[in-house]
Amino acid sequence: MSHDRHSYAEPALVRTTHLALDLDLDFTAKVLSGTATHTLAWSGPGDRLVLDTRDLTVLAVEGAVDGDWEPLEYSLAVPDKELGSALTIRTGQHGQVRVSYRTAPTATGLQWLEPAMTAGGVMPFMFSQSQHIHARSWVPVQDTPSVRFSYSAHVTAPPELMVLMSADNGTESRRIGSYDVVMPEPIPSYLLAIAAGDLVFEPIGARTGVWAEPEMAKRAATEFADIEEMMRVTEAVFGPYRWGRYDILVLPPSFPYGGMENPRMTFATPTVVIGDKSLVNVVAHELAHSWSGNLVTQNSWDDIWLNEGFTAYVEYRIVEAVYGTELAVMETAIKQHATVVKLDPLSAAEQAAELPGLNHRSQYHGTTGLGPLKGCWFLTWLEERFTREIFDPFLRGYFDRFAFQSINSEDFVEHLQEQLLDKHPGVVTDAELAAWLDEPGIPAFAERAVSARFEVVDELRARWLSTGELPEGAKHWTTQEWLRFLDAAPDVLTAEQLQQLDREFDLTGTANGEIARRWYSIVAASTYTPAYEELASFLTRVGRMKLVLPVYKALVRTEDGREFASQVFETARPGYHPITTAAVLKILKR
Repeated sequence: MSHDRHSYAEPALVRTTHLALDLDLDFTAKVLSGTATHTLAWSGPGDRLVLDTRDLTVLAVEGAVDGDWEPLEYSLAVPDKELGSALTIRTGQHGQVRVSYRTAPTATGLQWLEPAMTAGGVMPFMFSQSQHIHARSWVPVQDTPSVRFSYSAHVTAPPELMVLMSADNGTESRRIGSYDVVMPEPIPSYLLAIAAGDLVFEPIGARTGVWAEPEMAKRAATEFADIEEMMRVTEAVFGPYRWGRYDILVLPPSFPYGGMENPRMTFATPTVVIGDKSLVNVVAHELAHSWSGNLVTQNSWDDIWLNEGFTAYVEYRIVEAVYGTELAVMETAIKQHATVVKLDPLSAAEQAAELPGLNHRSQYHGTTGLGPLKGCWFLTWLEERFTREIFDPFLRGYFDRFAFQSINSEDFVEHLQEQLLDKHPGVVTDAELAAWLDEPGIPAFAERAVSARFEVVDELRARWLSTGELPEGAKHWTTQEWLRFLDAAPDVLTAEQLQQLDREFDLTGTANGEIARRWYSIVAASTYTPAYEELASFLTRVGRMKLVLPVYKALVRTEDGREFASQVFETARPGYHPITTAAVLKILKR
């Protein structure tokens, strides 16, 4: 196998097959401490185990010999800014190796929240975010998706807090200060997850439910009431759900992502709980990961399109089946529009770097959302060419064949050739396939999703921009229609235009984070200061990167905006996750 350049681990020599954690959560010191015991499978001669770490203090390393533990020699390398430090352990091919350690308060994969930063305002909160390579900041581990392992954990915490992990947690909020969980299915390290806080359970169906702070639990359960139906329609097309339960943990607003597909326990942002189910595609996306990503996993972050591209496609199918074709088409059109907008101004060389062929290994596949969007577009194109009657069984066979395995693009292409192209010759040409797999950008022959409702929105926007006539019926638009209206509007509008929209539709102060993201980006780029107070409030109370980073990018276009952005960031920073903080700092330093 090829080496994963995002990891120091050497899985060709030795792999972790099971991880046993014994951890204590110290909210005062903001550290997690304990032991990580690796059960190992050796592939041949070798005398070392290399684990990934970042800012961990290693206290001891031991190897198991006939039931007893003996100390082992180890060294911690000089840290790399991105990859952390390699922990090299000298072994005699021990079957088990135990590392005693503690994390740093600044661990990039953990966030410790003061009570004031939670919905209840009384108890603290802690949660992890291991993707992409942040698991190494709270567990010494082979931090590469090419290695999968089962795990168990014993966790102690203050008795007033509930501890949950990406494992079998049960459904009782049994606050006893000591918790034992088991994850029997093998997972990659980025799906390791832990959270602790004032959490209660609200059931949805026989195998689904919501964990959240008491103030949020019932609202979230109502918002996510369609989960059981989502699971049913996905299983009907792509095969059984193989993880037992599917629960959702609603985190505080500082969570940096819309959702994180931790198996058995999706972590989700509260910004999707707005009362009208208009943003539940985020949940559909994370559920889809139970097949693409969690079940069949990319071998390295260079092949992220295998996770995210397939998941975006399955998400489309879920939304279509549960909420109708029109909503699914609108969601797809929004994503495709974003892709084209990013690519259009780029030169051929820039486009090749930003969006290479899906088979091309590039750092951009791990740092931009365009690779996954291209992957989803590719799968949609294959479906259109072969029809669902042929394509659906092919995808179901793909999930069955590679279940609980990590693969790369070449593995998928080989499967595609054997199970689809060879069995149905002449449906696609070699040149067409090469345009997706080997050439940059989106192929010219790729058809875009067309929404009749978006065509109306486009006409109304054009009329408003030319005549000032406000769009008729806009007060009854869906979230997706508003996003279309704003996404395709000029980045800079006049104060009069912004005031007109705001007076009629109350966009400033909207509770809808997706609409706020685009509205405040236009506000910032247009230096529309009457909305700055609410803009600052939005950036301060929300830490989801998709929502806040575009606003910061718009602010720093001008010197005054940059100064304002820096002031807002200093206020907001204590509530941001370390991942979000790093991303904002990068924008402010440009």
